[in-house]
Amino acid sequence: MDALLSRLRENLPPEALITDPDVTASYSNDMASFCDAGTPAVVVLPRTVEQVRHVMRTATELRVPVVPQGARTGLSGGANASDGCIVLSLVKMDRILEISPVDRIAVVEPGVVNAVLSRAVGEHGLYYPPDPSSWETCTIGGNIGTASGGLCCVKYGVTAEYVLGLEVVLADGRLLSTGRRTAKGVAGYDLTRLIVGSEGSLGIVVKAVLALRPKPPRQLVLAAEFPSAAAACDAVCAIMERGHTPSLLEIMDRTTIRAVNAMAQMGLPDTTEALLLAAFDTADPGPDLAAAGELCAAAGATQVVPAEDEAESELLLQARRLSLTALEAVRTATMIDDVCVPRSRLAEMIDGTAAIAEKYDLTIGVCAHAGDGNTHPVVCFDHRDPGESARARESFDEIMALGLELGGTITGEHGVGVLKKEWLARELGPLGLELQQAVKQAFDPLGILNPGKLF
Repeated sequence: MDALLSRLRENLPPEALITDPDVTASYSNDMASFCDAGTPAVVVLPRTVEQVRHVMRTATELRVPVVPQGARTGLSGGANASDGCIVLSLVKMDRILEISPVDRIAVVEPGVVNAVLSRAVGEHGLYYPPDPSSWETCTIGGNIGTASGGLCCVKYGVTAEYVLGLEVVLADGRLLSTGRRTAKGVAGYDLTRLIVGSEGSLGIVVKAVLALRPKPPRQLVLAAEFPSAAAACDAVCAIMERGHTPSLLEIMDRTTIRAVNAMAQMGLPDTTEALLLAAFDTADPGPDLAAAGELCAAAGATQVVPAEDEAESELLLQARRLSLTALEAVRTATMIDDVCVPRSRLAEMIDGTAAIAEKYDLTIGVCAHAGDGNTHPVVCFDHRDPGESARARESFDEIMALGLELGGTITGEHGVGVLKKEWLARELGPLGLELQQAVKQAFDPLGILNPGKLF
């Protein structure tokens, strides 16, 4: 410990080092349940690339593990500390270095908050689409680490599709540049895409070149109530099959609707089994909204309510935004899954999750980015009850197994971290796992970068 601190202090200012155990403990974990976390030896908050390089050179020299962190809003334990590690918190590297309306790019440091970037580029008539639900607090570096998504993915895609280039400090302190600033580029292996979603296990992102789009018009929203989740999913399939491009397509199941009603008195009928929200941000969204409403009615919607303006649209979206908060109020703790399945299997996923909830005598609500098949089953349980906690963990695993059976993936946007690493091996298969471990070895031969995550 003394040797580590002495070495770190050689090129770091005093304010960049935190050693008080009461404070370092607050950096031990992200927001995931059932994920072990260790005790860090020190927390480092660098402000420059050279400071990050010094940390990694020191870590390599002394064989000390390093756990990179952003805002710790993750839900898989990917930012959890290991015993004796250096926690490398990048939140102080928070500068927007460049916004180019001509090239339609932004160059940012990893600690820039998603919402701050979104507002900054909006002043130039531009748009950074990835919008995780924690966008007001989560950082771009964290978004890159987990390849996060959000409500708009059905039309605009996920973080990986907007990362053009990176600067990455490797485990031994060398600085790697990947990708490009140009609209096109296919030189060599795509190391940029490899690092996106790697959860800090291959290197420390210290700069990102991000693609931007022209700022779209304000979206209009439609809400449709259905007598079953299957009927709502039929409407989703019909909307996509007919070639519509909604900017948002979200489903809330019966459990989620009732939780939101209990919290906010939204006035949704108790007979509603599923609520579908569809939005369009075209220059004239009216015709698209009307067409989607007709498809919802044909699929069995009991009520279809299109918004007439932006204010009404925001009111309709309020229920979806309250979903997680409302489910968190049901019991003392939650586990949030993010199993993604083909759209055509979405109804089976939602109904299957309801059956799992009944089997384990638990409350499990599902809200889903229906347009891309990404479901978020939220297991509600009393963490003070060992039996209920055990059932919660078993149900969580069974939900992931169901997703794989339906041709899906164990994580669409939250990452693997600690929580799902056993399931990653099942999804990849022996050869896929072997090759990914070989990539990890090539980047991090000493195994000091975010150890215990992914594999």
